[in-house]
Amino acid sequence: MSLELRANLVALKTIVVREVNRFLRIWPQTLLPPAITMVLYFVIFGNLIGGRIGEMGGFAYMDYIVPGLIMMAVITNSYGNVVSSFFSSKFHRSIEELMVAPVSPHIILLGYVIGGVLRGLAVGLIVTLLSLFFADLQVHHLGLIVLVVLLTASIFSLGGFVNAVFARNFDDISIIPTFVLTPLTYLGGVFYSIDLLPPFWQAVSLGNPILHMVNAFRYGILGVSDIHIGVAIGFMLLASALLYAYCLHLLASGRGLRQ
Repeated sequence: MSLELRANLVALKTIVVREVNRFLRIWPQTLLPPAITMVLYFVIFGNLIGGRIGEMGGFAYMDYIVPGLIMMAVITNSYGNVVSSFFSSKFHRSIEELMVAPVSPHIILLGYVIGGVLRGLAVGLIVTLLSLFFADLQVHHLGLIVLVVLLTASIFSLGGFVNAVFARNFDDISIIPTFVLTPLTYLGGVFYSIDLLPPFWQAVSLGNPILHMVNAFRYGILGVSDIHIGVAIGFMLLASALLYAYCLHLLASGRGLRQ
């Protein structure tokens, strides 16, 4: 193993361990609130409202919405971890020390993205375990479940990185989650099938990227989907590649890294 490769691996491990320790150290703020929020969703939308709605897509309403709620937790937490961590590094000017170190931009970006993915997976696992008390989960296609979760967490970790690069203050890191992610998530088929919508709004909904992620994950668990799974996976692979290339360009050019 070359000296350069060894140095990059040490740097990658250091960044990932720091990111993981960061969200584990403050677990009452990073892991507990999503769990409580999702339990409220299970109780209110599943038990109280779901009983009146009946079945959706051939499944009990609670069983139908659980995959979407898991994906909601993965999306918000993978995004939130990277945007808050990287912006904090900018704010405290510690990112400048990392940029002048003999470390590849790929390693820096991968370190932050892996940290975001791990937090998204951790919260997703917690929500999945909690959902077992409310729903009868199945596993229709385990490989697809793993692939969709990893791609989704990676996409939104990269999205959080972009937000952090262009943010100028702490208010800026909450604009995208509030005005973009939340509406797209609620309109992304988490709580309903787009088959219930008029044809025009069904076509409009297909432009929502979260719809593809939620339905691909739901297919992995329940075996039902409102969209073509191949299209969803292709979209996620393309989005991951484009976002990674763009984030790498921002990091290599140093654009927006000075606070």
